[in-house]
Amino acid sequence: MEKENIKLTSAEIGTLWLEYVNGTAVDTINRYMISIIEDQDIKDLFEDAINVFSSQKNQIVQFIKEEGFPVPIGFTESDLNKNAKRLFSDIFCLHYLNIMTLHGLLGHSTSLSSSVRRDLRQFYDSCSNDGMSMYHRTVELLLDKGHFQRDPYFFPDQLPEFVSGQQFIDGYFFDKRPLASTEIIALSLNVKKKILEKSLSIGFSQVTHSKEVRKFLESAQNASDQQIQSLSKILKADNLPVPMSWETEVTNSQESPFSDKLMLYHIGFLLQTAQSFHGAGLASAMRIDLVTTYEKIILKNLTITKEWFNLMTKNKWLEQPPLAPDRKEIAKDK
Repeated sequence: MEKENIKLTSAEIGTLWLEYVNGTAVDTINRYMISIIEDQDIKDLFEDAINVFSSQKNQIVQFIKEEGFPVPIGFTESDLNKNAKRLFSDIFCLHYLNIMTLHGLLGHSTSLSSSVRRDLRQFYDSCSNDGMSMYHRTVELLLDKGHFQRDPYFFPDQLPEFVSGQQFIDGYFFDKRPLASTEIIALSLNVKKKILEKSLSIGFSQVTHSKEVRKFLESAQNASDQQIQSLSKILKADNLPVPMSWETEVTNSQESPFSDKLMLYHIGFLLQTAQSFHGAGLASAMRIDLVTTYEKIILKNLTITKEWFNLMTKNKWLEQPPLAPDRKEIAKDK
């Protein structure tokens, strides 16, 4: 990658910082999962995911150091107990890798859109290509093993049609129209992500050492369950299938593979990234009841995220990203 003689912008440094912290969090989970996975096909995917991130991590460190910034601490071997008993099934691990690959693709796209320097753009292009390859492989393996949950099918109309009246958006006082395909996409994807969030909250709450963290995780689990029910109810009303839950893929283990810091951070990461998917669902919603449902979910998640922030800062677990210079403080010191 060609190095241009220009400094990285604040946005570019910020994206590198986030890529490092979020990447090391997921990588630590992956390193535990590969230690418990028995299925060789799934294990091979995780091995490749770990190797790919190792290369990406080295490049991120190089970018950050060249600009004179400290490398984030992120998450390390100290946050991992590889000898812990099995907490998740092999299939759950594969679902996890599939969903987190989607999150990674979103993160790489956001980072690319904030990057101007050529070598950094080329780096994120490479990250996206690696992510797309991994996504295809996880989907193919889920299909091969009969565990990929396809979105609903329905029969096509004979001819294109146009919206003809207010009834298209009404959802309370009149007969609801059937869901549009664009609305089904968001509903199905949001349910799948909430299922992952709920399942991880269940597993983490079983093994955490902190009563405060357990209380938060149980609260997050209940909120996820309520949101799954709200979104699923809309699909069921149109006789459309709802994605299967993964709670049974979590074992009864009470031995923690991860630090409380990592588990709490990971749930917060999922809550925050979920907001972009909820926002996409809201943007695609053209029925009043859908709009109201997404608004309630977004507001509830904001409340939970505030609780998460307070708990992370109370325990001094939330690493601070690079800040802009405080000009007033600098002037005072003169």
